[in-house]
Amino acid sequence: MPEAKIIPLNSVDPQLVEDLLDRAFEPGRHKRTAYKVREGTDWLPALSYAALDEEDMLAGTIQCWPVALTDPKARRFPMIMVGPVAVLPQLQQQGYGKALMAACLGSIEPEAPLPQVMIGDAEYYGRFWGFTAEYTQDWSLPGPYDPARLLVRCDNPAVLPRVGTLGPWRS
Repeated sequence: MPEAKIIPLNSVDPQLVEDLLDRAFEPGRHKRTAYKVREGTDWLPALSYAALDEEDMLAGTIQCWPVALTDPKARRFPMIMVGPVAVLPQLQQQGYGKALMAACLGSIEPEAPLPQVMIGDAEYYGRFWGFTAEYTQDWSLPGPYDPARLLVRCDNPAVLPRVGTLGPWRS
């Protein structure tokens, strides 16, 4: 497995990031529900990274976004949306995604961590990083999604609203 060199995402040409995301997913990716959840916000530079391969070429990226869960009383609970985690198709299964997740989650302030949410595979993200769909069953998103793939990671799940709609954080 190659050693991933992790660098801040804001040091990478934005067009290279867009090209990688198109290759890792597809050009129609902007229609996905995850894009609606973070619509109108900018990714968080302190939590977003790029992975370079052994030739210093862009191999993968991870972005984090400010989002909020709005409960039925219109109270907003800030969270961090993790993803997309994108790795070039020919480099997948080589550890780049794990290295990006470790860098991202390792950068979250341990003294006051916000809950992290993502849309992903519960078995994979649960096994390695503690994400679960256990607390998100009565949450909704602004578009179609599989409830089993709406995941959260939180040191104290008691602070999570039981019901709410996830959307962009706007102050």
